[in-house]
Amino acid sequence: MSNTTTNAQRSSLTRVLVGSGMLAAVAVVLQTFLEFPIPALIPGFIKFDFSDLPALVGSFAYGPIAGVAIELVKNLIHCLQTKSATVGELSNFLLGAVFVAVAGLIYKSNKNKKNALLGGIIGAIIMGIFSVPSNYFVVYPFYYNFMPKESVLGAYQAIMPSAKSILQCLLVFNLPFTIIKGLACVIITMLIYKPLSRFLKGNM
Repeated sequence: MSNTTTNAQRSSLTRVLVGSGMLAAVAVVLQTFLEFPIPALIPGFIKFDFSDLPALVGSFAYGPIAGVAIELVKNLIHCLQTKSATVGELSNFLLGAVFVAVAGLIYKSNKNKKNALLGGIIGAIIMGIFSVPSNYFVVYPFYYNFMPKESVLGAYQAIMPSAKSILQCLLVFNLPFTIIKGLACVIITMLIYKPLSRFLKGNM
């Protein structure tokens, strides 16, 4: 392997690391300062935020592994200031990792605008579907250590009194909420990705 090739590879790796670090920093800011509840639509302990947006951009620009790494770094940093005993960060990472990995893999197979949109939409849908078992079997059982199951159900019943079970609530509330959250990130990504990708890939 020639020195020229080695230097090019090092330069490419450095660009990926620096770009991913920048995107992770933006994700932390979005997760910290631009997350908000929508109490009329979903219990207040579930927040709407755009912190998956930088990871989705990173997944398209650098590949799905980079996207997942951005999700991981974002949530590890957010754990330092969490009030949810890392449960919220665990959920955010699991769902975000699925979202950007699926979207990135589909886009990687054929890098064009249509595939980016398709990957994002499919990723958002799969993330929404995945949110049901991940919350039911992993995340919410952690919550029950700090917030009794009856209280969690009660938070949903305050919005929909007819709710009978946590599983029903996850299907009625969390699944569509998570899909919409993902689609919002996809729409913004489609608007900003092309000019931003030139900067992230050093093609300016």
